[in-house]
Amino acid sequence: MTPDEERWAEALATQRIHGESGPAFIAERIGALALEGDEAGVARWKEIAQRFDQLGRGTLQ
Repeated sequence: MTPDEERWAEALATQRIHGESGPAFIAERIGALALEGDEAGVARWKEIAQRFDQLGRGTLQ
């Protein structure tokens, strides 16, 4: 599985588990990782957030 495919899978899982609360969950993850100084984790969750947003708008690219 490529990193891009992993991000899509993570976005889909977040949508399935958290539904409309997904954006809040993602923001909490990004905030917690930022406080820990985990720049790679923050970048990963920002990528997941972009894909989650695309899922919600129905604009898969």
